[in-house]
Amino acid sequence: MTDLLLIPQTKAPNRVHARITPSPTAREAAEKLEATFLAEMLKSAGLGTQSNSLNGGVGEDQFASFHRQALADALVQSGGIGLAETFYNAMMEKEK
Repeated sequence: MTDLLLIPQTKAPNRVHARITPSPTAREAAEKLEATFLAEMLKSAGLGTQSNSLNGGVGEDQFASFHRQALADALVQSGGIGLAETFYNAMMEKEK
């Protein structure tokens, strides 16, 4: 199940150079998006698949996905690969 992070919508004042205040919720959403991306990349790289596994079937696959997600979360918390910052900046851009 996926947790949904709601990003509150705020109206900017009717000024030409209005600034959008940073949202910690948007930052968390950007980090979660980067972690999900990294988990998928780890899956594509074959992390968690073993050729000499105990043939645990579906259960083994499920636990491997938890391991990949935990690794991806740890990667993001230690700085990640810079995608969270890019995602966050894209979310904070205002229309011109």
